[in-house]
Amino acid sequence: MPPRRNEKYKLPVPLPEGKVLDDMEGKQWVLGKMIGSGGFGLIYLAFPTNKPDKDARHVIKVEYQENGPLFAELKFYQRAAKKDCIKKWVELKQLDYLGIPTFYGSGLTEFKGKSYRFMVMERLGIDLQKISDQNGTFKKSTVLQLGIRMLDVLEYIHENEYVHGDIKAANLLLGYTNPDRVYLADYGLSYRYCPSGNHKQYQENPRKGHNGTIEFTSLDAHKGVALSRRSDVEILGYCMLRWLCGKLPWERNLKDPVAVQTAKTNLLDELPESVLKWAPSGSSCCEIAQFLESAYCLAYDEKPNYQVLKKILNPGAIPLGPLEFSTKGQSVNVHAPNNQKVDSQKAATKQVNLMQNRLTEKKVHSERSAESCATRRKVQKEEKLIGLMNNEATQVET
Repeated sequence: MPPRRNEKYKLPVPLPEGKVLDDMEGKQWVLGKMIGSGGFGLIYLAFPTNKPDKDARHVIKVEYQENGPLFAELKFYQRAAKKDCIKKWVELKQLDYLGIPTFYGSGLTEFKGKSYRFMVMERLGIDLQKISDQNGTFKKSTVLQLGIRMLDVLEYIHENEYVHGDIKAANLLLGYTNPDRVYLADYGLSYRYCPSGNHKQYQENPRKGHNGTIEFTSLDAHKGVALSRRSDVEILGYCMLRWLCGKLPWERNLKDPVAVQTAKTNLLDELPESVLKWAPSGSSCCEIAQFLESAYCLAYDEKPNYQVLKKILNPGAIPLGPLEFSTKGQSVNVHAPNNQKVDSQKAATKQVNLMQNRLTEKKVHSERSAESCATRRKVQKEEKLIGLMNNEATQVET
C-alpha cells in the first residue's frame, strides 16, 4: 500500500552498521557506513553478503516505510528503469551508455519497532553541485555535452511515461568506477505524466503552484500544472544557463516565487536576446537561447524532437568525448582529443556568427521564429481555455 502523500515525512533513526537486509528476491546485503542523508532518507555503503568488498560498489537508500519519496522512486524503477530495459534501449539507440543509475533490489526491514523501506542502487561519485561550488561555472563544451547526455536520459524516461521534474547539478553525479560518465539520479519527485498512454490534461492549480527547485522549475510547475515532457526540457535549459553563466536572472528573488515566475516568463518571451545578453564577457549562449526557444514553443502534450534538440547543442555532430571539469588547482577527468576541440570550435563559431547576423540585421524574429511564437501564444490561449473548462468541470463534479 503506497504511503499517504500528504503526511509529513520524517528522517529515520539510523540503522546500525553491519545490519543484514534481505531484499524481495532473497538477496542479502550488509550495511556499511552511512555516507549521507537527504530530504527524508539516509544513504549507506553496502555490499552483498557473498561478496564482501572494502571498496563498496553499491549503496542502500533507506526511509521509513510510511514516507513517500523512496516509494515513488522505487515505483519508477520497477515500471520504467529495469536493468534489462535500459540495456535494450542502449542497443536500440546505439548509445555508449545511458545515465540512469542501476537498480539492484528493494525490500522492507524492521528496527526498534519501526518499518523501513530500502533500495539497493549503483554507487556513484561526486555530484556536479560540489564541483560547481568550487569553480562557479563549467566550460561551454562541458555544458553542452551535459545537455546532450541528459537529453538521452529524458528521451528514455519520457518514452516510459515519466518525467523527472527535478533536474539540477545536485542530482547529476559522475560515475564511481567510470567518472567520465554522468548520471541523473533521484527519482523521488518523478511523475507519471502519461499513465497507460493517457496524457494528463492541462489544468492550473494555484494551490500546487511553485513546486520543485525554485531556481529551475518550469512555468507549468509555477502555475500548479502537472509536469509534462516540456517541463523537463525547460528545466534542463535553465540548468545549462546556470552552469555556463554561474547565475540566473532571478537568483536574488528566490524567496518570492511569483517574482521568479515573472522573471522566467520575461526571459522566455524575449528570447533570444534575453539569454544572449546574459552571457558572460567573451562567451556565447546562442545554443542555450535556441534550446530554450524550442522548449518554450512546445505544446503541453507535445513530444519533444530530441534529435533536433541535440543538434542545437552539437550542430557539428561532433562525437562526445570525456567530460571535463576544472576545479581549483585540479582538473577532473581528461581533456577531449584536440581534433574534436577544433571541430567543435568551428561548429560553435558558425553558430555564433549565424546568431549575430540575425541580431545585426534586426531579424531576430525570423518568419520561422515568429510563426513559432505565434503558435506558442495560440497554444497558451488554448491551454488556458482548457484549464478553465477543466476547473469548471471539477467544480460541477464537486
